[in-house]
Amino acid sequence: MDTVRRPDGELRLRDVAGHPGAVAVIAVDPAGRILFVRQPRSATGSGRILLEIPAGTLEVGPDGTAEDPATAARRELEEETGYRASAWRLLTRFYTAPGFTDELMHLYLATSLEPAHDGRLVPDEDESIQLVPMAWEEALAAADDGGIADAKSLVGLLWLARMGGPAAAQGD
Repeated sequence: MDTVRRPDGELRLRDVAGHPGAVAVIAVDPAGRILFVRQPRSATGSGRILLEIPAGTLEVGPDGTAEDPATAARRELEEETGYRASAWRLLTRFYTAPGFTDELMHLYLATSLEPAHDGRLVPDEDESIQLVPMAWEEALAAADDGGIADAKSLVGLLWLARMGGPAAAQGD
């Protein structure tokens, strides 16, 4: 609970969900496809399955400090897609839902992808994830028709479009 003072001076209580922060990754493979994952999300009602860019929460250590976002981005990309990237760029940071949570999302671009073989990290046991590589035009169409309804994925696609698309993001 947080106490806030309204413009008229009245004090009000607000529920605030504390969060250690998170990462999301726009991953572009050598063929110029964007890597998405399909996974059920219970908070959407009835376990609706969403198409999302790889993402995850920062792990919190025993001393209470949150994991470095760049480290978390590498871990989440590998766990959720089976790929590693040799080129990384922080695109932006944004609050996911500042009306009720302090979650700060760190959005990265990952390129120069290669399959992770030796010692590959795998999804958590409670995650059911399916890799879905998509052509740029297909991803934009899915964003337009509601096939991609996840905010971080839409923000990621917006940033990729702002950069000129997957080929420009890879430096081609």
